[in-house]
Amino acid sequence: MGNKILVAVGAVVILLSMSVFTVAETERVIKFQLGEIVGADFQPGMHFKLPFINNVKKFDARILTMDSTPERFLTAEKKNVIVDSFVKWRIGDVKTFYTTVAGDVNQANIRLDQIIKDSARSEFSKREIKQLVSTDRSAIRDALITNVSPHAAKLGITIVDVQVKRIDLPAEVSTSVYQRMEAERARVAREFRSQGSEAAERIRADADKQREIILANAYRDSEVMRGEGDAKAADIFAKAYSEDSDFFAFYRSLIAYKESLGKSGNIMVLEPNSDFFKYFKNQK
Repeated sequence: MGNKILVAVGAVVILLSMSVFTVAETERVIKFQLGEIVGADFQPGMHFKLPFINNVKKFDARILTMDSTPERFLTAEKKNVIVDSFVKWRIGDVKTFYTTVAGDVNQANIRLDQIIKDSARSEFSKREIKQLVSTDRSAIRDALITNVSPHAAKLGITIVDVQVKRIDLPAEVSTSVYQRMEAERARVAREFRSQGSEAAERIRADADKQREIILANAYRDSEVMRGEGDAKAADIFAKAYSEDSDFFAFYRSLIAYKESLGKSGNIMVLEPNSDFFKYFKNQK
């Protein structure tokens, strides 16, 4: 009798264990009834099912990473670039995820990889290499998320993030890009040198102008001062002449003698009784 009770209790425990399933925070669950989906997206906790009639299938609800293989894309100027990227995604609609890719993460990655590459091909074809490697990374990310999300939703997938890890140039493209960059830098350098030469000429011309103005002003001032000095000297001479005309005439004659006589090579032809020699005569 005791053994029958133990068997009955064991059977009840087994039936109860088969009638209960738990859902963790990191899981998404689908419940089937004879192979048909009858429930999905259960909240974390304990739930019930009918033994032998219902069964459940669990999926990882955490963020997953799909690391794409590097792919070649054509840019707007028809140059090849090699792009390495990755996608962060999670299961959004577990029922759709199961019916489209059979709940297989690898199959989902394959489908998602093709969607990402098709969208990336379109975005890269709109941009030049310089834009891709400098300013448009965030714009490309936003565009990829916007374009890919509707397609991913059809697979029951929610796109969390899309990032371009690196953009490489094939060897043949790298050479032409570097040459163009070198030519661009040379052009900028020539432009700066031209602007510098223009500024130097402008400064030099302004300096020459200021020099001429300063010299002209100095010459004008010197001529004014010389004229004022000559006028003052003439005034002094006039006053001296009016004070003693004989002495003034004698003084002027001495200056004339000093300037004319006693210098080698000077020849003067004058009459002895000319006024020039009047002060050499014996006057009483």
